Amino acid sequence: MSVTYTVGDIHGSLGKMQALVEACRRHADGRAMRFVFLGDYIDRGPDSASVVRAMMALQDELQERLIALMGNHEAWLLAVLDGVAQERGWLFNGGAQTLLSYGVRAASDLPRAHLEWMRSLRLSYDDGRRLFVHAGVNPDKPLDAQAEHDLLWIREPFLTDGRDYGRLVVHGHTPLETTEPELRRNRLNLDTAAVFGGPLTAAVFDDTQTEPLAYLQAA
Repeated sequence: MSVTYTVGDIHGSLGKMQALVEACRRHADGRAMRFVFLGDYIDRGPDSASVVRAMMALQDELQERLIALMGNHEAWLLAVLDGVAQERGWLFNGGAQTLLSYGVRAASDLPRAHLEWMRSLRLSYDDGRRLFVHAGVNPDKPLDAQAEHDLLWIREPFLTDGRDYGRLVVHGHTPLETTEPELRRNRLNLDTAAVFGGPLTAAVFDDTQTEPLAYLQAA
């Protein structure tokens, strides 16, 4: 039976990412495994460039067994490059650390291959039991009619809405004040604030039940 490891917001926390990926490999113990990353690989933390390189290498290795979602921070950077967002706001919200990690002075100087990888990221992944997204969903819209902005940015009313979506919505984006993931009846938040000193968290799923079997963390 295959196992899915779903990883929350990394934000340039390379050491935690590497440790968590290795913990997941050990946990799989030879079973078929798949990763789903929930986005926000860059910004705020010190090692955004190395995280993107590591993600690209992991995708080369695992191919279709790695699903990498886009986060609002990747989308924000791309919006800056496309001229639809001001660079100043992105820099103030962690972009400056990203430029520093690459050793460049402007978003336009970032490596083309890395930017093309970011543009290739998908907005959601549905495995039949769970819907994986970065931020959440608009409770007033069907899951197949969600707007890109909500998938990347929403907090309310999603976080306090208790309705059944027909899927467990697995997300990050909103940092938790505890080191434990937040599991509710209709959603699971895996952003345990790795870049703010919390652990990086992975939820373990298989096909026997919708809820996580376990959590793995790298502090």
